[in-house]
Amino acid sequence: MNPKPYASHGAGDPTAVPAALGLGLLAVGGWLLTTARPWYKPGHPLTLGLGWAASGALLVCGLVLLARCVRTVHGGPEPDADVPAPTEAGTGTGTGTDD
Repeated sequence: MNPKPYASHGAGDPTAVPAALGLGLLAVGGWLLTTARPWYKPGHPLTLGLGWAASGALLVCGLVLLARCVRTVHGGPEPDADVPAPTEAGTGTGTGTDD
């Protein structure tokens, strides 16, 4: 019988924390964007501009974090360093000297 109730499954997903942070930044940026509307509460143009800039920065940072996580999880396999890059020799393009 196993003395531990659960087996160890490793460290877990390394993209979970950045993805959660990206979703949080998107939520805060969206909330800030909805609260910094000039028709919602008229204010000084500088205050509105700073609010929109901050919300835009949060939205962009959140999207970048999520995009990096999605690319990490769903990206293709890493290219092997030992395999040379394909050259023109085997591509069938020919050099015009076919007999």
